[in-house]
Amino acid sequence: MTRKWLRWLPAVAVPAVIAAGALAGSLPASAGDPLPPKTPEQVLQLIAQHSEPALSGTLEQSSELGLPELPKTDPGTDSSSTAWLELLTGPHTARVYRDGPDHARIQVMDQLAERNAVRNGNDVWFYNSKDNTASHVQLPADAGRAHNSGKDATATPDQLAAMFLAKIDPSTDVTVGADVQVAGRPAYNLVLTPKSDATLVSSIAVAVDGQTGLPLGVEVKARGQADPAFRVAYTSLTLAAPDASVFAFSPPPGATVKEIPVPEHKHGTDSEEGTPPAKDSARKPAVTGSGWDAVVEFPAGTQKPTSDAAAPLQQLTVPVQGGRLLSTALVNVLMLDDGRIFAGSVPVERLQAAAAQK
Repeated sequence: MTRKWLRWLPAVAVPAVIAAGALAGSLPASAGDPLPPKTPEQVLQLIAQHSEPALSGTLEQSSELGLPELPKTDPGTDSSSTAWLELLTGPHTARVYRDGPDHARIQVMDQLAERNAVRNGNDVWFYNSKDNTASHVQLPADAGRAHNSGKDATATPDQLAAMFLAKIDPSTDVTVGADVQVAGRPAYNLVLTPKSDATLVSSIAVAVDGQTGLPLGVEVKARGQADPAFRVAYTSLTLAAPDASVFAFSPPPGATVKEIPVPEHKHGTDSEEGTPPAKDSARKPAVTGSGWDAVVEFPAGTQKPTSDAAAPLQQLTVPVQGGRLLSTALVNVLMLDDGRIFAGSVPVERLQAAAAQK
C-alpha cells in the first residue's frame, strides 16, 4: 500500500484509525435541565457557527470491528510502520490540547508507553516512547492550514463529525434524538441514518455541545449490531487555552531522531483547467456508485506494505479468490493479487462485483 492509500483509509474507515480510548455502551443519558428544542437544520447551523476553541481534554474510544487483537511487535520492529494497524483493534485513550490552528498536541496512552504528535508553530514532532524514536517536520513559513499535521493527528470528534456531515445528501435521513451528556456538558444528539440497505453503516450519532456547537462525541453503529462498532468522545473537557509549555517539545536524551522533508509544491503541474495530467489521473482512485454505497478503487502499481507492516496485515486479512480481504463491521477492503484495491462501507460481494467490471 502506498502512503497515499494509508492517508485515504481514515476517510473511508474512520472508525479503524482513530487515536483515542475505550467507552462501553451508548452515549450517556441526558441529565439536568433539557436543552431548547432544535430541528436538525438548527443543530447543523449550531455546528457551522461554532469557532474552533482552545481546549484541553481526555478522549476515549472503543472499536468493536470484529478484528482479532494484533500480535505484539518484536524488539527492533519499526513501530511507526505498524501504528496504523494497531489502531484497528482495541481501545485507546488520549489527551488532547489545542490553542489555535498552529498549536496542538495529542498524547496517545499505550500500556507503559505513550505516543505524541505535537505542532508548535511550524515545528511538528512525532514521538514514540516505546522505542524512544522521534520524527521532526519543519513546515514552510506559509504552511498555514495546508500543513496542519499536528492537529490532524488528534482525530477529535469535531474533525470526524466534519467528515460525516460533509457527506449528507438526499441518501441520508437527519434527525435529532434525545439530549445526551458528554464530559458533563448537555448536548444535542444529531443522528444520520443511511436510506440505503446496501451499506454496512446503520447510523451515526454526533453529540453537539448545546452551548458552543462543538461536537463532543461520535458514535457509529453497524447494521445488525446493537452496540456501537466505533465510538469516540470526551470524558473530560476544559474550554480554555492550555499552558504554552504543553506545546514545547524536545526529544529525550538518547532518542533516535529522523528529519522528514516537506514535499515541494510545484506550480504548473496541473492543466489550465485544473485537471491533473493524464499520467497522474490514471493512478487516482476511481469511485463506483455514490453516497453510502460508493466503492473506491485504487489502481494497480502501488507499493506493497513494508516488511514490518506486512506480517500484521497478513493476520488481519483472509484469503479470497484473487486476493485478500480486510473485513470489519463498517468497511471492507479487497486487495487483489493484480495490485488493485477496492474499499467501501459495503458487503464484499459489492467490491467483487466492482472489481469484475474493470
